[in-house]
Amino acid sequence: MADDIQIYITGIDVPQGDSYEDIKKRKQIIKNFYALWNAAHPDKKLWNNSLQDYIYVKYISINETMGHASVSYESTMAVIRLTEILEKAVFVKKGPAKSNDKNQRPFDKMIVMMHQGIRLLVGHQKVTGEYVQYCITKKASLGR
Repeated sequence: MADDIQIYITGIDVPQGDSYEDIKKRKQIIKNFYALWNAAHPDKKLWNNSLQDYIYVKYISINETMGHASVSYESTMAVIRLTEILEKAVFVKKGPAKSNDKNQRPFDKMIVMMHQGIRLLVGHQKVTGEYVQYCITKKASLGR
């Protein structure tokens, strides 16, 4: 079914512009993609070889990625490679979560991972010890 998701998404005309309407449409595409992905992956996690642990996909994953990835066409297209990215991204660096960012409060550290020019930001939850996909964007830089 995961292959069906990519076919479904790639069959959609993803707007490439920078207008408010284009960004709004890309947000909806990302939201729809995550709904399909979650249906295909009911445990909402995938094993990552670099971390040697599971990376979970939660509400914060969808919310942050919708907000950041929808800003550019390239980042939106990167999101549809979610399964590949979660499994194959490699560790680049880790640092503390931003204390002034309310969305990062559940995390004690943030881990930057990369796969083919796509940046995966993963949060480590203090309470559960789980690694949670925080955001995916297409970037050349390794900074946060």
